Amino acid sequence: MAKMPETEAEPEREDGPPKAESAESEPEAGTLAAPERQAAEEVPRPKGLGPIGWLRWAWRQLTTMRTALILLFLVALGAVPGSILPQRPQAPEKVTQYFADHKTVAPWLDRLSMFDVFGAPWFAAIYLLLFVSLAGCVIPRAGKHYAAMRARPPAAPRNLSRLPQSEKYETDASPEDVLAEAGKVLRKRRFRVDTAAGKGSVASEKGYLGETGNLIFHLALLGLLFALGTGKLYGYRGDVLLTEGRSFANALSMYDQFDPGSRFSSGDLEPFSITLDDFKAEYQTKGPKRGQATDFLAKMRVRETPTSKEKSYNLRVNHPLGVGGAKVYLLDHGYAPTFTVRDAKGNIAFQDSVPCLAMEPRNLTSECIIKAPDAEPEQLAFYGIIWPTAMADSTGKQVVSAFPAPLRPVVTISAFKGDIGLNSGTPQSVYQLPALKDGKLVPIKDGQKLLEPGETLKLPGNAGSITFDGLKEWASLSVHRDPGRVPALIASILAVAGVAASFMVRRRRVWVRASAGEGGRTVVEVGGLTLGNPTSEFDDIVAALRGPREDGPDDRPAAPPTDLTGEPGTDQEPKEGRE
Repeated sequence: MAKMPETEAEPEREDGPPKAESAESEPEAGTLAAPERQAAEEVPRPKGLGPIGWLRWAWRQLTTMRTALILLFLVALGAVPGSILPQRPQAPEKVTQYFADHKTVAPWLDRLSMFDVFGAPWFAAIYLLLFVSLAGCVIPRAGKHYAAMRARPPAAPRNLSRLPQSEKYETDASPEDVLAEAGKVLRKRRFRVDTAAGKGSVASEKGYLGETGNLIFHLALLGLLFALGTGKLYGYRGDVLLTEGRSFANALSMYDQFDPGSRFSSGDLEPFSITLDDFKAEYQTKGPKRGQATDFLAKMRVRETPTSKEKSYNLRVNHPLGVGGAKVYLLDHGYAPTFTVRDAKGNIAFQDSVPCLAMEPRNLTSECIIKAPDAEPEQLAFYGIIWPTAMADSTGKQVVSAFPAPLRPVVTISAFKGDIGLNSGTPQSVYQLPALKDGKLVPIKDGQKLLEPGETLKLPGNAGSITFDGLKEWASLSVHRDPGRVPALIASILAVAGVAASFMVRRRRVWVRASAGEGGRTVVEVGGLTLGNPTSEFDDIVAALRGPREDGPDDRPAAPPTDLTGEPGTDQEPKEGRE
């Protein structure tokens, strides 16, 4: 008997929850808590984006045109320090001088890679983000543009008279003939035409070249970034100073300064060689611009491979030499006097041309260092100042150069002896004597003299001698190899062409609808829509569709007569009755 209530209550559990658990069941009196003590219903929290959602959001933000413009601005802004501050890959000596002049600021700037801006990690990050942003923005857009070009022109709107350009007229031709003629006229004007069969209208459009030009411009920017990056990775740049009569082979050991790309290999150097036979510079000889250079000419012989035939080439400024996939540019020039140094035993300790650096660029007063580490019993060194056209100043006590050309070259020599410091293993510049600061080199008493070509300074105490043998000129050459140069040029041309097309060509759409009217005539409606301001092309299309007028060149009524006040007369026709 105790099991019966359980079997009778079983169907209630199948139909729904027990009454004690039902939210709709009435609680017993006195069991319901006060409202302020009841627990609030838990509101379901919205789910987060999740890792995939955040990645999608970041990608959408990165590939917007706004982000691309911001990154482009940051690239331009980041390049400003590279134009103001000296850069270590191009001018390490100027960076060293900047550190000496700004001892507090220079270390902080160096921590921010301001002396190598274009190789800095932060600049590379902006560059790569710009590349990805442009690619993610332009490539999908190009696919959509291609699909739009392949799609049919949109159908004619219901009311063509509401378009910015519209025309309506009647003709005796049948609607089919009107639409066929409209298709011919529009195709002749290079519209893409779609005849809607059974709908009594023709849809046409053209001007996709403007959008194509816009896409070409952005794709060209993408190609330009890629070309610049390729040149930075696989290219190189090296500088070499070449004196007249000297040769240069394209090897790493021959460069005075070399800046390779991160993916550069020494095997990428083409085995060409250059010999500088003569260098000439021409200057203004009269007038207020006297002494100003007018032309530089480096006569050289070039051999592309060790087994190829030599050919002559005249290298000028802005007229580089192309050899072995590289470009050779003429950067600078100067003088290189030739000296013969003999030691105390009479042996030749040094005999060569020494390049001098300009102290006064206008008249090329220059300085140089001559080092003779093989002199015995003591090493010899000399400091020289050369005046290409020497003359006395207005006081008659000092020597100055009156003209940059070597009309009367004179060298002032100051002699030193001691330890030059080359055996210490510490590298030193060929234009400096650091041993002077250490006291290892001391000046030779009465070891100064003005020398003209062929003259000799004999050092006191039979310590040796130095002879000024003659004067040569040197040329500074810069060798560039940039694999991305030609692609960058092509991309630049395409970018300019794309911008021109996007500004000159506008999207245009024309619709023609023909329907039967009263009296057996055909009513023709023409509507036009142009991106931007309307053009006169629409009027030409309407004129071509209407053809010659049946009642003369113009079937519109003449202008209504006006009275003396200029107001129209009372016999003016209504506007809708003019056709």
